Amino acid sequence: QVEVVESGGGSVQPGTSLTLSCITSGLSFDDHAMGWFRQDPEKQREGVACINWSGQRIAYDDSVKGRFTISRDNAKSTVTLKMNSLKAADTAMYHCAAARYEDCSGSWFRGYNFGRWGQGARVAVSS
Repeated sequence: QVEVVESGGGSVQPGTSLTLSCITSGLSFDDHAMGWFRQDPEKQREGVACINWSGQRIAYDDSVKGRFTISRDNAKSTVTLKMNSLKAADTAMYHCAAARYEDCSGSWFRGYNFGRWGQGARVAVSS
């Protein structure tokens, strides 16, 4: 049984940092690109970052470039999202997902190629 579990969410002030972690089980982790997505109840889901199976190719949404860093540890089947300089606009439920393929496609941000999703970790940024 495949499991994808996020942790590390919380409530923080603008300008601070937070790190989300995602651990998977039940799949061959290094056969899959991994992604982070977020969704606020009043907005559509959006892709935040994607990392290919080896960690050599990474893509970010423009809104988080330079502030967020995605990384992975294939030995531990984990993927991490380091978030710096957080803004109120970053408030959302963050979901980790395993792609059906090794690489992030050109349309990764739509989420269509991701078959396994976690329940999410809530991030709230406010003063």
